[in-house]
Amino acid sequence: MEKDFIHQRKIIYDRYVRYLFIACAALMTIIIFSIIFFVGKQGLMTFTDVSPIEFFFTDKWNPLAHKYGALSFIAGSVVVTITAIIIGTPLGLLGAVFMSKIAPKRLRNIMRPAVDLYVAIPSVVYGYIGLTVLVPIIRSVFYVNMGYGVLVTSIILAVMILPTIISISEDALNGVPKPLEEASLALGATYWQTIYKVIVPSAAPGILTAIVLAMARAIGETMAVQMVIGNTPLMPKGLFTPTSTLTSNIVIEMGNTPFGSAWGNSLFLMALVLLIISLLMILAIRRIGSRRYS
Repeated sequence: MEKDFIHQRKIIYDRYVRYLFIACAALMTIIIFSIIFFVGKQGLMTFTDVSPIEFFFTDKWNPLAHKYGALSFIAGSVVVTITAIIIGTPLGLLGAVFMSKIAPKRLRNIMRPAVDLYVAIPSVVYGYIGLTVLVPIIRSVFYVNMGYGVLVTSIILAVMILPTIISISEDALNGVPKPLEEASLALGATYWQTIYKVIVPSAAPGILTAIVLAMARAIGETMAVQMVIGNTPLMPKGLFTPTSTLTSNIVIEMGNTPFGSAWGNSLFLMALVLLIISLLMILAIRRIGSRRYS
């Protein structure tokens, strides 16, 4: 009798916990859709005062003169993100290969927490280091006047996305079946050939997931970018050109704009563009993951 009572109580607890999880999931869904609806509604109101062609295809940004061309910010975000991925992906992948397949276990046990520690460093610290260390170095090495611009921003972002690339890529490399590696070695391939031609291609979906997540982190970064990008509404025409991104422009101007104005709505539209880009990246991750396990 007592056992039946305990069993029934466990069933009730499980039922209530299940309802709790469903409620939490529903609440998160409502919050996410509310954010999308609010940002989208305010952002799309921009087109009552500004044409879509002007906003997306011109680079003249001067709210005081009623010019709201955001092309330079969109281009700056894309260029900085792509350059950061070009710099950070090879370094992160090499680090993941080293930690997964080459490093001794004792060294791996030290390096993995050290890599995870990078995530805990605030972005403003990265920005301050870039402002005080990298900008003077770039100014003296490349003989440029300012040192701010695409290159220093991309280097900072490349360092910031390394933990994401290394951690996820290492998990993907460790997930490659051991018999596949042993079969390659048994057929006469060297260990380096096995890594390059067998292990890395087999882990490619996971590595691509790491790269996409790193892109999402890079394109959404604000404080570090704002400190070293130069914050000038100019098209990025070179690595040393001061420019601006969607996030840096939003954080600079959001405190000066009246709510509901064309200026304020255009900032909401920039946030909507960032949100759409992030959602597209999430869909890309799900697509890659479905291919991985299909």
